[in-house]
Amino acid sequence: MCGRYSQTNSLKTILSFFGVSSLGLGHGSDQPASPAGRGYNIAPSQLAPVILNVEGTRVLDLYRWGLIPSWAKDMKIGNKMINARCETVDEKPSFRRLVNKRRCLVPADGFYEWQKSEDGKSKTPMRIMMKSEAPFAFAGLWDEWRDAEGRPLRSYTILTTWANPLLKKVHNRMPVILRPEGIDPWLDPGVPLDEVARGFFPYPDHEMVYYPVSKAVNSPQNDGPMCWERVETE
Repeated sequence: MCGRYSQTNSLKTILSFFGVSSLGLGHGSDQPASPAGRGYNIAPSQLAPVILNVEGTRVLDLYRWGLIPSWAKDMKIGNKMINARCETVDEKPSFRRLVNKRRCLVPADGFYEWQKSEDGKSKTPMRIMMKSEAPFAFAGLWDEWRDAEGRPLRSYTILTTWANPLLKKVHNRMPVILRPEGIDPWLDPGVPLDEVARGFFPYPDHEMVYYPVSKAVNSPQNDGPMCWERVETE
């Protein structure tokens, strides 16, 4: 599962790193957001950047995290659809029509999981990132929903896979992090799911690291460097 993540890179960095050449129209909502959707503690229902392939051009836009299917009667369903299991993404009604038509990248520079104590009475938040501290992208799916007045709202979900050996110590699931060579195929609707599914394997653990952080990250109201503050554990 992935319930919180961070994306603190500048707009310039994101555009350059992912080869984005255009900005979207802001279909996420009229909710205010920082220019690049930057945040140390991005939580479900918030706006965050996604990257799409629009007729061969990579476009950056801000969408709402938590997929609201086009057929949904109530947008609250998005609160339950922040993740999609890669093993069943082509079977679930909410996702199977999107996997070949509405794929996206979700830029990030880290994510959080909560590790249970040995006695199970407490949890410690862990920040997980690349050793290189470089940006990376989750595999995402998006959809467009319209309210009673016909106003569009675009939202997304993040695919998850089983955890690599390093992260199994923290949680049994992790987001699907696309390897550099897997980004182009994922964004290309002409590449079938069975081919891009090769990228669903857990990201190599030797390239990743994690460390305990402040419980400030427990609240989505907190957003700042304090969410990355390293803490000592017993």
